[in-house]
Amino acid sequence: MPPTFPRFIAVALPPPFLLPRSLLRKSLNGSQKRCMGIRSIDRQPKHNPYNVVPGIQPLLSTPAAAFERKLRSDTLPLRSGALAVKKGMTAVYDVESGKRIPCTVLQLDRNQVVSHKTRKRHGYYAVCIGSGTIHPKNVAKPMLGHYSVQGVSPKRYQREFRVRGPEGLLPVGEEIRADWFIAGQFVDTRSNCKGKGFAGPMKRWGFKGQPRSHGHSLSHRSHGSVGPSQGGGSRVYPGKKMAGNMGGQRNTVQNLKVLQADAENGIVVVHGAVSGPKGCLVMIQDALKKPWPEAPQLPKPSEIEATVVEAEPAKIPA
Repeated sequence: MPPTFPRFIAVALPPPFLLPRSLLRKSLNGSQKRCMGIRSIDRQPKHNPYNVVPGIQPLLSTPAAAFERKLRSDTLPLRSGALAVKKGMTAVYDVESGKRIPCTVLQLDRNQVVSHKTRKRHGYYAVCIGSGTIHPKNVAKPMLGHYSVQGVSPKRYQREFRVRGPEGLLPVGEEIRADWFIAGQFVDTRSNCKGKGFAGPMKRWGFKGQPRSHGHSLSHRSHGSVGPSQGGGSRVYPGKKMAGNMGGQRNTVQNLKVLQADAENGIVVVHGAVSGPKGCLVMIQDALKKPWPEAPQLPKPSEIEATVVEAEPAKIPA
């Protein structure tokens, strides 16, 4: 016959300092408090005087409060930007000052509003711009469905431009031309730098290299020691400048002045250099650190077609 065990087994509880805090709070009376630990769990946090300034509302850490602060500041532009292709650099001669002005030629290729994002659904306001053309067989089926729902043709490039509020959202299908930018205003350009591939420390970081004599051989263009000894942890610190991939990252060039905007040919000429090789994609948007341009409201394509009047044929004199 198998041995029988008692139904109720007495379990010895661990010492009080090993019990969880929830059990300790239930077991303690209102007059007693925990005497163990360095900081009391019943003490209220101290008042922080650094976040309270007379006449200024204190900063809040909620996402809604951060969004309201962005709306009140100039960290987001008022309107959308455009996509362009870098065609190269040239120079313009200024007759009045007698100076040669270097400039970059950017060409807009059938920019069209594909979709837009709202704060209620996505958390922020943005306009999605498509540029160029591409054969439908080279587009993934989910993207083809996206374009078909929006009622626009497939685009080669697609980027989004954040705007400050709903007034900056353009209707889907509207075309953005070169006259979206005005000659004399300032813009910011974002594009990828030229990729240099794998580069050594002398080319990548400007190291002077190793000695050329006194028994030094086979490592003249390499870096030296990369990590400290036992006192520094016997490891290589994060961010150490070493050989590796150079270039190819996105770079922003701010405050470039627009010299010319040709809507017929889709060309925007800006003063100065733009990062990237010829043929790279460039995102153009109003400069954040300059006054906003007073751009007139561009008419919609339907309004333009309604105002076109057919010219009468010229009469040939007898």
